[in-house]
Amino acid sequence: MRYRNFIAAAVLTFIANAASADVITLESLLNEMVDRDALARLSEPGYECRQASSYQRLSVAPDKEGWYANQDWSHFIRKEENDGRVEWVMLDVEGPGCIVRFWMGGNAPYGKLRFYLDGSRKPVIEETADALLGHGALVGRPLSAVRSRGLNFFFPIPYAKGCKITYDGPNYWETKNGGHREWYNINYRTYAKGTAVRSFTRQQLDMRRETIAITQRRLADTASSLDRGQLKRTSRVGRLAPGAGILVKYRGPMVIRELGLKFSAEDLDQALRSTVLKIQFDGEQTVWCPVGDFFGSGFGLNPYRSWQMRVLEDGSMICNWVMPFKTSCKLTLENLSDKPVHLDLAEVRWGPWKWDERSMHFNALWRQYSHVKVAARQGQDMNYATITGRGKLVGDSLALFNCAPAWWGEGDEKIFVDGEAFPSSFGTGTEDYYGYSFGGSSVFYEGPFHAQPEPAASHNETGRGTNLRVRALDAIPFAKSLKFDMELWHWQNTYMHFSPTTFFYARPGARSNVKPSPEDAKRPVPRKVDDVVVVYRLEGAFEGESLKISELTGQ
Repeated sequence: MRYRNFIAAAVLTFIANAASADVITLESLLNEMVDRDALARLSEPGYECRQASSYQRLSVAPDKEGWYANQDWSHFIRKEENDGRVEWVMLDVEGPGCIVRFWMGGNAPYGKLRFYLDGSRKPVIEETADALLGHGALVGRPLSAVRSRGLNFFFPIPYAKGCKITYDGPNYWETKNGGHREWYNINYRTYAKGTAVRSFTRQQLDMRRETIAITQRRLADTASSLDRGQLKRTSRVGRLAPGAGILVKYRGPMVIRELGLKFSAEDLDQALRSTVLKIQFDGEQTVWCPVGDFFGSGFGLNPYRSWQMRVLEDGSMICNWVMPFKTSCKLTLENLSDKPVHLDLAEVRWGPWKWDERSMHFNALWRQYSHVKVAARQGQDMNYATITGRGKLVGDSLALFNCAPAWWGEGDEKIFVDGEAFPSSFGTGTEDYYGYSFGGSSVFYEGPFHAQPEPAASHNETGRGTNLRVRALDAIPFAKSLKFDMELWHWQNTYMHFSPTTFFYARPGARSNVKPSPEDAKRPVPRKVDDVVVVYRLEGAFEGESLKISELTGQ
């Protein structure tokens, strides 16, 4: 009798586990967050990833006045009264779906956020915005963290039928108090009707504390998540003469799981821009990128750590993007400069991969906008990339040089998926997109899904800047096309260098408008304003921009 009861219990457990494997849950989403292989395959079940934000509603179309409107704060969907209090609706969507990223910026929010799931009148989450998004009221770092005054929350909140999020703080448009201005971006998934999703509950939170802790540890220590003992290794060292290259070939099916490079050169800044990484997968070149930009370092060597890429203090640059292929891979490093570069180490770790109809190639596209003339308070859309094919946007980096001592990053991201007339992701500022806030006072920060390795330009100073975003649960799938623009909106008339790199996966045959540009990679990297724009000076005169204020007198 006991034996029959044991068998029955085992069968029921097996059925329950089999059923739960097809249900999207808090645990499955946390596991997906740190599953690099999942990014390299078409998602199953499929989903759309969209964004709700406080962008100024004057922006309706590229050819209409207001497209570059900049008062992107405190624009909510509507006003409601619940239990005698006023609540401002930030998001109201039907499910099944999941909240995958929640950013808020501005002054520390005064009010509470409430998450209402599946039509319930009782919120499943009710916390002050500051505590929830940035200070660990629900979960700790790095899933809830402050990045240079920006509140960042990456903890997934799944829902079966729908989700409404409200904020009960004062609204600037009613109070006209500048301290009440609040910016927000909410990224969310919507699954196909009928997809099974188990809605978030506080009980689940308590039950999954161990899974949450494991996820947090893996995100915080990215190097420990790779089992190097199970992988094969290829390494190269050598001198790259001007115009020379090093080629490594592989036969598939297999997958590259880690790529590490380290260089030395008389002019390392220039070497990292003029040494280009080229990768062909199955006969298609999908990667053409200067090595400094490929690893998110931008101009020069800027140590930082993220989930997919990191630059170490010893000069090593490492990425863990999963790069599968079916038949062949050619990996080339080419020195386009007129000076030799020494490759201290190139290390590739690789292993088996089962290529199927869901597998995708990794892509990295770099482009350079040189000497861009910027008119004060007049935005212009800078195209990161326009892609045709089927795939998934998984990240980007931006290296820039700012020629004026003023904030450059008011511009909003605009991401059009599958031919949309209006972008399903319309943001509230470049710094918001990259996770920080009040860009003019920004400092160095790093995290699994975003980083600012070089913050000089974000101090309202002339000079270089580097921003990085890595997507996991907020990766954006596209079935036919994706157009990714970032608005460039500056407070002064000036010039800029603007170099975006776009990371995405795509099925074979995908195409983009970004082509290899050896001449741009050869161009001398900017180190001072004179390298970007001609500066006129009078002999014997002092330049006011470089003078330090020692004392202020009078009014």
